[in-house]
Parts: sequence; C-alpha cells; structure tokens
Amino acid sequence: MEVHVDRGRCAGSGLCMSYVPAVFDQSEDDGKVLLKAARPEPGTAAAVRGAAARCPAGAITLSGGDAHGR
Repeated sequence: MEVHVDRGRCAGSGLCMSYVPAVFDQSEDDGKVLLKAARPEPGTAAAVRGAAARCPAGAITLSGGDAHGR
C-alpha cells in the first residue's frame, strides 16, 4: 500500500494522526497533515484505510496492494 496526501485539501482536523500516528503527523505551522511513512507497515493497513475513509476533507488516497483491504 502507498499513502498519498493532498495538503491543499487537508482541513487540519488531525483525525488521521489520531488513527495512525506512525504514518501521519500534523504540521505545527499550519495544522495540516504530514506524511511520515508513504509505505506503512502491513500491520497498520486497516487503520490507514480507516483514516483515509474518515478523512473529512478527502485528503488521503491509497494505492497499490492492500489499499482496498484485499
């Protein structure tokens, strides 16, 4: 799985960071998402999918293997 974030769309809610802090962080400057790991550990796949699905701004997209839970 590969994680992509669109900082231009990010609303700064911090939801993604609360779901998977190993993958997402939040900028202290503007409050927007920072990607810590574009290719997260396989054990975090379900949580990453959850964060992407719940992102209020739709700023997180996933591609590649395990992106859709298969």
